[in-house]
Amino acid sequence: MDGEIDPAGLAALLEEGEDVRIVDIRDGRAFGRGHVPDSESIPFPELTTRVAELEGADRIVTVCPHGIASRQAAQLIGSYEGTANARVESLRGGIEAWQEEGRELETADEDGDGPGEDDEGPDAPF
Repeated sequence: MDGEIDPAGLAALLEEGEDVRIVDIRDGRAFGRGHVPDSESIPFPELTTRVAELEGADRIVTVCPHGIASRQAAQLIGSYEGTANARVESLRGGIEAWQEEGRELETADEDGDGPGEDDEGPDAPF
């Protein structure tokens, strides 16, 4: 792990079009409710089996609610041989800090990652 990046630093990377993989380690429902733009969902319990998906990335930023679990995720990703050359950081303060700075979140409806708030779900059997 290469440390932490603050929300302003991550926002600057996104605005500059830098090649960064943003990995949101929260569960799928939390991700669907709102996530940092251009991020991808890899829930923490799946990280060890899906870390190979990050192979070859130059820069990876992990995201969680408060910036604590994402530090552990960054350490795990950084220890993987396929990401050994990547810069791996955790978002300081997590989603909470991102929002406190007035930054917007994307929802699943906006990026097509899954069901949104307007979806009613499966038909009830009664």
